[in-house]
Amino acid sequence: MRIEADLKITSNTDLASKTLINLHYTSRLIEEKFNALLKEHDLSNPQFNVLRILRGQKGKPASLACIQERMIDRNSNTTRLVDKLIVKNLAKRQTCPENRRKVEIEITPDGLDLLKELDPVTKNFNALTLENFNTKELETLNNLLNKLKIDE
Repeated sequence: MRIEADLKITSNTDLASKTLINLHYTSRLIEEKFNALLKEHDLSNPQFNVLRILRGQKGKPASLACIQERMIDRNSNTTRLVDKLIVKNLAKRQTCPENRRKVEIEITPDGLDLLKELDPVTKNFNALTLENFNTKELETLNNLLNKLKIDE
C-alpha cells in the first residue's frame, strides 16, 4: 500500500518529507513485527541486540561502553538491559581482574543457546520481510540507506 493511503497524506506534501515519513513508518512496521517474534522468547529488541553484540565478542567480555557504542538504538539504557539479561541467566557481569572499577559483561551458555534457537527464526523473518526484492534491489537499497548516513 502507498504511504499516502496508509497515513492519509495530502498530495501537497513535499517529496523529501513524504520520503522520510515513509522511511520512519516502514521501519516502525517492521520493528513491531520483529518485536512480536522476540516477545515469544521473552526478549525485547534491545535485549536481543545486546545478546548479539556479546556473542560477537567470541568469548571475550565487553564493557558497558563497548555495548552502548555498538547498539542499534543508542538511546537504550544499557545497564538496565544487561541487568534484565542477567536475571534471565542470558548474560553475566564480573569485575575486571586488572581494573576493579571496570565491569565486564559476557554472554552465558543459555544466552548462546537462545541465539542459536533464534538464528533460523530471524533469518526466516528477514527473508520473508524482503521477499519482494531481488539481490540487485537489496544492494541498491543498502547503498541508498548508507547515503543517508554519510554525515554520521
